[in-house]
Amino acid sequence: MEKQMLKDQVAIITGASYGMGQTMAELFAEEGAAVVLTARGQEKLDAVVEGIRAKGGKAIGLVADVCSTEDTERVFAAALKEFGDVDILINNAGIGEQKLIDETDDDWMLTVMNTNLGGPMRYIREALKIFLPKNEGVIINISSVNGTRPFCGATYTSTKGALNTLTKNVAMRLINTNIRCNAVAPGATITPAHLANKAGEQPGGAKMLEYSGHYVYFPGPECEAIDQAYACLYLASKMGRAVRGQVLQVCNGAFL
Repeated sequence: MEKQMLKDQVAIITGASYGMGQTMAELFAEEGAAVVLTARGQEKLDAVVEGIRAKGGKAIGLVADVCSTEDTERVFAAALKEFGDVDILINNAGIGEQKLIDETDDDWMLTVMNTNLGGPMRYIREALKIFLPKNEGVIINISSVNGTRPFCGATYTSTKGALNTLTKNVAMRLINTNIRCNAVAPGATITPAHLANKAGEQPGGAKMLEYSGHYVYFPGPECEAIDQAYACLYLASKMGRAVRGQVLQVCNGAFL
């Protein structure tokens, strides 16, 4: 049997009930990590946890909203109670959208910002309460090619650009520690959210793509969720031990 790359590690993964988060959780469990999964829906979350356990992995699922400081604290407390430590944090939860700036009201703007940027800030802040005392830990933010190629909704793209900056800011703060902070920036990746976006079913429809499509190049093939999970595994394992403050774009060369 091949040596597991994350043996005896404990990973918290937000937004892990489907899509990329689910695939990350399954891969990390296969590589020996105990995984703590969060999502806002119980049923899908339970199904992922049961699937991991059925294969011999260690997993728990917690219904939690990344916009809630109380929920954030509860997730870390549960991880410590169940597995005794936290070693890896993946900030994957987010809201995708295509609303034009002139159709973006305050309530929507603040909701997306609070989820896509506020959520990672809360989780990083809580993780550092564990990582700093032991001088060890890994933080991975799931950004997007939209952080540099802003072709989706005005708020979504802005939060991803901000998340890239946050990644570097946190990495700078941790430069003299053994705690690493990086980001993965997926390109078009076959997930339920991406398929909904292509079909014009995300908030805002497909109007923004009528404008941004002039500046976006979409060669095939699209990425699969496992491609993003492999990138996270690289950053979380000893393979990424010298990588800090980087935004690793995984897009099959579609957004060079």
